[in-house]
Amino acid sequence: MPMLLSVDIHKNLFLAGLPDADLMNLRPHLQLVSGKIGEVFFGAGDSVQYLYFPLGGVISIITNFQEGRGVEVALIGMEGIAGVSAAMGSQVNWHDAIVQAPGDFLKIKADVFQAELKRSVALRERLNRYVLFLLAEISQTAACNRIHRLEQRLARWLLMTHDQVRTNEFDETHEFLSHMLGSDRSEVTIAAGILRKAGLISYFRGKVKILDREGLEEVACECYRIIANESARFLGKRADSFAIIR
Repeated sequence: MPMLLSVDIHKNLFLAGLPDADLMNLRPHLQLVSGKIGEVFFGAGDSVQYLYFPLGGVISIITNFQEGRGVEVALIGMEGIAGVSAAMGSQVNWHDAIVQAPGDFLKIKADVFQAELKRSVALRERLNRYVLFLLAEISQTAACNRIHRLEQRLARWLLMTHDQVRTNEFDETHEFLSHMLGSDRSEVTIAAGILRKAGLISYFRGKVKILDREGLEEVACECYRIIANESARFLGKRADSFAIIR
C-alpha cells in the first residue's frame, strides 16, 4: 500500500471538513491509487468493496440501460466521495463509477468506513450533508438531461469538469461525452461545434480547451449555477469561490 506521509489528504474537501481526530482514525486505512481516463472503479451490481475520495481526478457516476446506453447522473470531484451506497449499508453498488479525468484518489474499504461511521458523530453528519448535496445534483442533472438543449448541457458539463480539474485543457472524446450526456455521438459533435464556432472552446483530437469561461457560463443552463450553489452550501463557502479558474 503506497505511503500517505507525503500526500495532502486535505485536497479532498470531504475529508478536509472532518475534525483532526477523525482524519487520524481514517488515515491508516486510506490507500493511494491513480486512475486513468475510462477506468472503471466499480460497476452497477458489483459487490461493495471500496469508497473513493478524489484528490485531483474526477469520477463520473453512470446509470446504464438494457440496450447498452448510459448517462451520467453525477460528477464527483474534490468535494466528494464515490460509493456512498456502501456507507448507507448496501451490499451492491447502484451505478458505474468511471474515471472521467485522470488523477489521484484515496480509497478505503467499505467495512472500515462503516465502522468509523458508527464511531464518529462528525463523520455521520458530514456524510449526511454530502448525501443531500448528491441527491440535489442527481435530481438537477436528471431534469437538465430531459429539458435543456444539448449545447446548454454540454456547457454545463464542461464548466463542472473545469471547476474540478483546475486546468483549461483536458482530454475528452466525443464518444466519452456521448456517454456522459446520454446523446448520440453525432449530436455531441454538433453541440461541440456550436461552442467552438462561438469561440468558447477549442476541440482537437480528443482535447478540449476552455477559451472563454464567462461565455460558456452564459450558454450553460441554470443547472450549472444551481449545482454549484449546492456544492458551495455543502462546503460552507460562496459559490463563486468554487469556480477555480476564470
